[in-house]
Amino acid sequence: MTGSKTYVLNKEDALKILKGAGIAAGGALVAYLLNVLPSVEFGASAYIAVPLLSVLLNAALKFFKNNTKE
Repeated sequence: MTGSKTYVLNKEDALKILKGAGIAAGGALVAYLLNVLPSVEFGASAYIAVPLLSVLLNAALKFFKNNTKE
């Protein structure tokens, strides 16, 4: 197991910290959106908003999922 020395961060550890911060920020964003979206009145554009949000969610899942073939 490689790690950084005391008082020094190597690239691998810095990337792990950034990944954790990204996950925390994503969770905060999802929590915020879950509070805000029910109060948004889409009106007639709901027929466009729902499929568009579904496509965006699917794209985000594909982006973060490991899709490499072994």
